Amino acid sequence: MGKSASRLFCEEVLKSHNDYRRKHQAPPLKLSKKLCTEAARYAESLASTRILKHSVESSRGSCGENLAWASYDQPGKDVSDRWYNEVNQYNFNQPGFSSATGHFTAMVWKSSKKLGVGKAVASDGSTFVVARYFPAGNITNQGHFQANVLPPKS
Repeated sequence: MGKSASRLFCEEVLKSHNDYRRKHQAPPLKLSKKLCTEAARYAESLASTRILKHSVESSRGSCGENLAWASYDQPGKDVSDRWYNEVNQYNFNQPGFSSATGHFTAMVWKSSKKLGVGKAVASDGSTFVVARYFPAGNITNQGHFQANVLPPKS
């Protein structure tokens, strides 16, 4: 994967995130070079082991993190769409964390400001995508869902 492909991929993921964030009255994210470097490094590590698991950094709460795996080369918009589609399971009347909606809530978390994106191809051709969010939102801030995950504007 060349530099331009990764840059285009990052911008595609950023644009689709910000389109969804706008629907939920969340300010746009900005790409962070540091977070992109970290996300790319972690995507490479996942691709080398071919095991999808969250990073130590996200477990510690130093960043939010969404992961995706597919047996094919995933376009950035497709990855964002899959994460966002968890909105269908989210109950805005009973806000809170659920593993069924965690990708969605991380994407639209209002107080997150920066995004990092990385993608790596495994030896079998499958792809691993890592999105990092800063500051971390949905896992570490259990009591703040109402203020950070707003219902979509129609």
